[in-house]
Amino acid sequence: MIHTFSALGQYLVADVNSGAVHVLDKMSYDLLSLLHEPMGESCPDAIKEQLPQYNGQELDEVWGELHQLQEAGLLFSDDSYVDPEKAMELPKQAVVKALCLHVSHDCNLRCKYCFASTGDFGTGRKIMSPETAKKAIDWVIAKSGKRRNIEVDFFGGEPLMALDTIKETVAYARSLEQKHDKVFRFTVTTNGMLLNDETIDYINREMSNVVLSLDGRREVNDNMRPTPSQKGSYDVIVPKFQKLVSQRGDKEYYVRGTFTRENLDFAEDVLHLASLGFKHVSVEPASGPLDDPFAIKEEDLPKVEAEYEKLAQELKDRKGVNFFHFHVDLAQGPCVIKRLRGCGAGCEYVAITPDGEIYPCHQFVGKEDYLLGTLDNQQFHMEISGLFANQNIYTRPACRECWARFYCSGGCSASNLLVNGDIAKSNEVACEMERKRLECAIALKAISAGMGQTACESCHSCDGCC
Repeated sequence: MIHTFSALGQYLVADVNSGAVHVLDKMSYDLLSLLHEPMGESCPDAIKEQLPQYNGQELDEVWGELHQLQEAGLLFSDDSYVDPEKAMELPKQAVVKALCLHVSHDCNLRCKYCFASTGDFGTGRKIMSPETAKKAIDWVIAKSGKRRNIEVDFFGGEPLMALDTIKETVAYARSLEQKHDKVFRFTVTTNGMLLNDETIDYINREMSNVVLSLDGRREVNDNMRPTPSQKGSYDVIVPKFQKLVSQRGDKEYYVRGTFTRENLDFAEDVLHLASLGFKHVSVEPASGPLDDPFAIKEEDLPKVEAEYEKLAQELKDRKGVNFFHFHVDLAQGPCVIKRLRGCGAGCEYVAITPDGEIYPCHQFVGKEDYLLGTLDNQQFHMEISGLFANQNIYTRPACRECWARFYCSGGCSASNLLVNGDIAKSNEVACEMERKRLECAIALKAISAGMGQTACESCHSCDGCC
């Protein structure tokens, strides 16, 4: 399968299975746009008849050049490096390598689009005790098998409302690393309201990554992210985030916002965040059920796709601004299992609540049908875990024919459930946005690399990232 598209004034083709990307001239683009199956050795007369603007000799020459790429495995390649049947096999046991630790089911903001019911996930406001957090660390060590690297994301609500629990958890995990031959990597996601000099110093010292929640322009942020007293949060948060980032050095961070139907001109929010000095930015579309007033709808897609193209044009000549969704690695992609199955929710990655309940990810918390177990009973529901492990680009019908499948790895199970009531049924609105983002990302990559009639091949073997 190939995908031809134009973006940022370029004509491109992506070869789905090999990961090769080629920048084309107009004739090659027009020719490939007519093809849906591998090329023979000569250009058929039927194809020439559909391209009367070019003479036959020119088409024969271009056909020959493209056929050589096909022979080299860089056009119309197959996916013989993957065994689809094996990819659909259920695991006999879960090997967990990442936790989303819900240290706080409470929040000091009242974001209008919040999927977590303003922070308590519909289960009541509570804070995780240090004892429960330590049990979670013991549990993931036992569940991680031979995996050495373990990720822990402190999440909420607002996790800094449970700062004492965070500190005790980090110290406890560090004390076990050498004994169990593990390395913990911590992340915290915060709205910034509780940041102070001491907390900033702690985060920058202990957290490998930090996610800073801010929606963009003051009017956009304060409309969507008021405090309980309905005051805006922008003026409180921005100086604290700027201070944290200025002292962070080269450690990872990104500023993460959400755009809704009320601000479809989100490119302005990305550019505004960049103007504040933030180099790493992610602005995500709001997702929710069909009756959610803030979630992006099908009728919004033309505007959203145009906005992604506008943003890509703006970022094309800007150095030092990394928009999360425009970052794509064409030279060395992730290992095969991640390309097939994505985030690993429910099997490699789980969320744990303040009560010690275990769910497939943070967006499934409170959905009792997806409860995997609890820390107290030490059980892990492998049948439910297997449902998630079995979600991949070969088992999801819409993914099998999608050109972007090896980039998005099948999309988000939680988003599918919210919109379609089925973790296996793709949220097509989210898929359309992902495909547009990928087209922009590939075009930007081609420009930055100065690609001509060349290919960048993605890696299809495990690179040791586990």
